[in-house]
Amino acid sequence: MGGIRRPRSTDHVRPGRPAFPAGRPRPTRGADVPVRMRARHRDEAHRAATPLELFFDLCFVVAVAQAGRQLAHALAEGHWGHGVSGYLMLFFAVWWAWMNFSWFSSAYDTDDPLYRVVTLVQMAGVLILAAGVPRAFVRSDFTVIWFGFLVMRLAMVAQWLRAALGSAGAERRTALCYALGVTVCQVGWLGLLVLPRADVPWVFLVVALLELAVPVLAERARQTTWHPHHIAERYGLFTIIVLGETVAAATLAVQAALDEHEELGSLLPIAAGGLLVVFCAYWIYFAVPIHLHLRSNRQAFVWGYGHYLVFASAAAVGAGIEIAVAQAFGKTRLSTAAAAACVTVPAALFMFTVWLIHSRHQKRGPAQQLVLPVSSVLVLVCTFAGRWAVLAAGLVASATVAVGVTLTARQGTALAE
Repeated sequence: MGGIRRPRSTDHVRPGRPAFPAGRPRPTRGADVPVRMRARHRDEAHRAATPLELFFDLCFVVAVAQAGRQLAHALAEGHWGHGVSGYLMLFFAVWWAWMNFSWFSSAYDTDDPLYRVVTLVQMAGVLILAAGVPRAFVRSDFTVIWFGFLVMRLAMVAQWLRAALGSAGAERRTALCYALGVTVCQVGWLGLLVLPRADVPWVFLVVALLELAVPVLAERARQTTWHPHHIAERYGLFTIIVLGETVAAATLAVQAALDEHEELGSLLPIAAGGLLVVFCAYWIYFAVPIHLHLRSNRQAFVWGYGHYLVFASAAAVGAGIEIAVAQAFGKTRLSTAAAAACVTVPAALFMFTVWLIHSRHQKRGPAQQLVLPVSSVLVLVCTFAGRWAVLAAGLVASATVAVGVTLTARQGTALAE
């Protein structure tokens, strides 16, 4: 017929076959129109973090800062058990809320109005959680934190239900399992409010294990299509945010000490050493590309869950520097070694954990593999270096970077020859 030809429809595409070429983002109807939420392609090219994701991450700065500040106060007063346990519990809440959204967005980010609004609701929940951190830490009153978590989880369940509506078969079962698991765990956190305070650690441990089990169980039906390069970038950006908060906390501690005492002699070794530790932490983390290692959930679960210690230890370094500054001017009853341990222990833990879950997958040969484990032990030994402990730890971290760069360069030269 000589009439106008109709545009080709994609309705003829058989189920299971993408309507658009793999490796390219699925076209949408524009940012002003809600679209059907479908899984993004795992091999999508040029996938990067969005401005909304960066905004989401920045909201966690407040929560990380609150947790670090409370840890510093508790340790400075000598409450080691309460300080460490409280910090680990509260940081788990912060980290888990961030991680839930990050992996979901890697697989289902549509960036349409509905997705943005629901994400903004989650961000409001993060700020509520951050406001409840001091009350939970000091009084074991988790009411505000639970409510903030509730706001975030309602939004997260809504996102998973929307994903279920836009999918079928095993993919739908995965989304529904996530929605159900998140709901059940949120009810479980009520135990923090209704049970005696003595039971709080046990309630936390049980429900935290349930939270960790939800992704493992949900993805048995079908692995979500998270993007390796995108998720590696998301974790890297959050690492930068945590290290940035560490720098901010240390800077404020040094500034307060200078304003009060105007004495540089005691501050310079701590400030210089702390800065070297943070700068080297950045270098060590980003020394290797990790996205090539993340081939499936088998690698991703260990890598993703292990970052709880990476993030928590990085943030704790800032609290440790605060304590070291306070001890230098007699603002705490801690001994010099105890104050130094508040820096060296989390710094060593960061280095070892980064090697264990991150760097070792790209290292070649015994020499490269041993650099970070040996350095983490040497950083711990610096605890006993007296008033020079933090500076000594910074110098060890700097030597670690230098040795790592040298070995990598030699390996590259050997391969070229």
